[in-house]
Amino acid sequence: MFTRKQFENHYEGAIKPFKIIGNTYFVGTFPASSHLIDTGDGLILIDTGYSDTLFLLIDSIYQLGFTPYDVKYIIHTHWHGDHTQATAAFVHLTGAKTFIGKKDAEKVKQYFEPDVLLSEGDVVSLGNTRIEVVETPGHTEGTISLFYETEENGTVYSVGTFGGAGANTLAQGKFDYDNCREDYVASLNKLREKKVDVFIGNHVWNNDTETKANILRETGENKFVDGELWFEFLDFCEKRLQEVIEKEKNQ
Repeated sequence: MFTRKQFENHYEGAIKPFKIIGNTYFVGTFPASSHLIDTGDGLILIDTGYSDTLFLLIDSIYQLGFTPYDVKYIIHTHWHGDHTQATAAFVHLTGAKTFIGKKDAEKVKQYFEPDVLLSEGDVVSLGNTRIEVVETPGHTEGTISLFYETEENGTVYSVGTFGGAGANTLAQGKFDYDNCREDYVASLNKLREKKVDVFIGNHVWNNDTETKANILRETGENKFVDGELWFEFLDFCEKRLQEVIEKEKNQ
């Protein structure tokens, strides 16, 4: 669980796009996830990925039977380039409106100029979808996590993503901002209060996206529906932070 791969070129980590559940689709790569939500009145894209995988993102959207020109909103989980580098070019092509947490607004300007700044409790609405915004700083100061409902075969599922799970910015000398560790722990505790039936990660190692996709494709069994994985992952994130702290103590 929670394994990673390294690629010399990001585009070598291509993953075949697929429907996760309801109106939610995976259109990203192994190096950085992107998700597409079909609201019935246009598409919402969560994160755009690296600039050198933009062609894969566009191709994935077409493979699913959609068009990039139907993407109305792009919501970014945080400012780091692996989630935002492709945005400027995508917006130039489609005219989509961009969203990001307000405390990441200045740093993300090296990649694109955001249209809408999001805060705790904001709701992004389009068509049949209402996405709740929860501020979860730590990985970056403006990291946001997203929650919404989707329906499949008459059953409603709660979908959630932790917008910044990485421990790489929690090590001494790599902090995105002061007090990031304290904020990260507080964010984990806040997220533990959320009910999540379907956890979508902003990196595939968060929820073992590729393995679950293969199982879904080959057997029809949807292992993305797992109410316990959310809590398992949050515990894993806290453990990784403690490992970072212990490693520093032993240096």
